[in-house]
Amino acid sequence: MKYTPAIASMSLGRAWVHGFEKKMGAAAASGFQGMEIFYEDLEYFARTLDSSIDKDMTPSPTHLLAAAKKVKSICDQNNLRIIGLQPFLFYEGLRDRQQHDRLIEKLHVWFDIVDALDTDTIQIPANFLPQDQITGEMDTIVSDMVEVADLGLKRTRPIRFAYENLCWSTYIDTWEAVWEVVQRVDRPNFGMCLDTFNIAGRVWADPATPSGMVDGAEAALDASLKRLVEIVDVTKVFYIQVVDAERIDPPLDENHPYHADGQPSRMSWSRNARCFIYETDRNAYLPVERVARAIIEGLGYEGYVSMELFSRTLSESDPSVPESHAQRGIRAWKKFVETLDLQ
Repeated sequence: MKYTPAIASMSLGRAWVHGFEKKMGAAAASGFQGMEIFYEDLEYFARTLDSSIDKDMTPSPTHLLAAAKKVKSICDQNNLRIIGLQPFLFYEGLRDRQQHDRLIEKLHVWFDIVDALDTDTIQIPANFLPQDQITGEMDTIVSDMVEVADLGLKRTRPIRFAYENLCWSTYIDTWEAVWEVVQRVDRPNFGMCLDTFNIAGRVWADPATPSGMVDGAEAALDASLKRLVEIVDVTKVFYIQVVDAERIDPPLDENHPYHADGQPSRMSWSRNARCFIYETDRNAYLPVERVARAIIEGLGYEGYVSMELFSRTLSESDPSVPESHAQRGIRAWKKFVETLDLQ
């Protein structure tokens, strides 16, 4: 196959609700071949392996490495390849440079974890801390990313970084902004993760409006995708995530049940109301297929397609949550393959 289906581990529910082994079994049984590992799953697993770790404590590097080895073993048993570790949060552009140094120390632990997982990719979501904590000054952002890329290149097995815009990130909230950073970093191991939700969710959609869309949505998306096909080097697209989201009605304002103080509306939307592509029964409405076609047909992308999902449904206590979400994800994948004729 030119395209291989993967699923983010969070797609199958939080590990501390449903258990990591159960999630991996559900993914494999449904037909997924790869897995994004969420760092919080490792922290959870470390606590299950050593009951002396308090739930409010950060597990030690030794505990995290033991958890990573166990996670790798479980994925091997289920014939699931680990395609990456995410998310390395709140890194670039920090005004507090001592915190920056602490994160670089943490990154070295992540390097060892990645080796234990037998993968080579760390995903970095664009920073969404408040403006008083981070700068949008591009030279600082680029310098920070050059630092991690160069550290990754020094490893015996070089480590890649997939930088991703989030549609609510403070400064780097579009693929265009990510692409500028990727070009300026100019390292072979520094590229992009392109996410259909985060692309469409910024330029086309707005959950806080009655229509669920921004003004001039169609023209804006068309222009953005045209630029993407014209200027992006597909070798810098390390993997893609194909996911949709619910149309929110009434709009997601401060009175909406999904609203959380201090969270942008798009972030609250993302945390509560994503769904798989084609799930119109769940009010999916983003132009996901259009974005995906631009990446796959326009750019010529080949590789992993992750059916990443965040949703309020993942924290439900029903024991069928991992199986039901895995089955929903693989149905969406199969329809996606058929519609885009990917085989």
